[in-house]
Amino acid sequence: MTDASPTAAVLIIGDEVLSGRTQDTNLNTIARFLTALGIDLLEARTVGDRKAQIVDNLNALRGNHDYVFTTGGIGPTHDDITADAVATAFGVALPEHPDALAILERRYGPGEFNAARRRMARIPEGGSLISNPVTDAPGFQIGNVFVMAGVPKIMTAMLEDVAPRLRTGAVVHSRTVRVSGVGEGAIADILTAAAQASREISFGSYPFGHGSDGEIGTNLVVRGRDEAAVEAAVEALLGELAAAGITAARV
Repeated sequence: MTDASPTAAVLIIGDEVLSGRTQDTNLNTIARFLTALGIDLLEARTVGDRKAQIVDNLNALRGNHDYVFTTGGIGPTHDDITADAVATAFGVALPEHPDALAILERRYGPGEFNAARRRMARIPEGGSLISNPVTDAPGFQIGNVFVMAGVPKIMTAMLEDVAPRLRTGAVVHSRTVRVSGVGEGAIADILTAAAQASREISFGSYPFGHGSDGEIGTNLVVRGRDEAAVEAAVEALLGELAAAGITAARV
C-alpha cells in the first residue's frame, strides 16, 4: 500500500453473529487496538460459515489493505472452516503444524486429544502461529492475514502476539466537543465551514437525546494526526459556536 499509515480490514466469521445469537464485540476491540498503533481500520465485513463466501471476501480485503484480521471459525467443530477457507484463498495445503500439534498434545490429557481437537493443529502451509495464552489452541498468520479466535477473551489475548508484527503509523488524536440544547441542523453550517477550513482534520457529528424525553444535542468529534492542528481546530470550532449563541464545551 502507498498510504503513509497502514490500512486494515476485519472479517468477522460466524453464522451465530449473523443470526443474532452472538453479539460481536471483537470489531470494537480490534478498532481500538489498531487506532493506538496508528493503523487505519477502513473496512469491516461479516460473513457466515460458508467457505466460498469467506474465500471471496478474504481475497478482496487482503488485496486492498495492508492487514486483514479474521475472527471466528478456528475451533474443533465441523462448522469451524476458517482454516480451510484461508488455505483455499492462498492456494496452499492445510497440513498439521508440528508446533501447533505439540501445543495441543500438551494441553489435553490422555484420551482427550481426539480427532476433533486435532483439527485445530491444521495451519495453512507457510503460516506462522499466533500464541493463545488462554486456551493454548493457536491462531495463525499467513501473508498479511491474521486469523484469530471468535471468543472475545481469547481474541484479545492473541492481539498481544500480533502487535509486534505490525508496521505502525502516526497516532490519530481525538477531541470531543459537546453541544447542548440544539440538534445537528443548527450546527451543520458551522461544522461544514470548519471542515473546509481544516481539510487535514476530520469532523464528525454524533447526536443524542430526543427533545421531549431529555436533553438534545450532539457530540462533535475532531480527529487528526497533528495534535497541534487538532487543538487549533477545536478552539476555532468552540469560538464559532459561541459566536452563534450555541452552548458547547470540551468533554
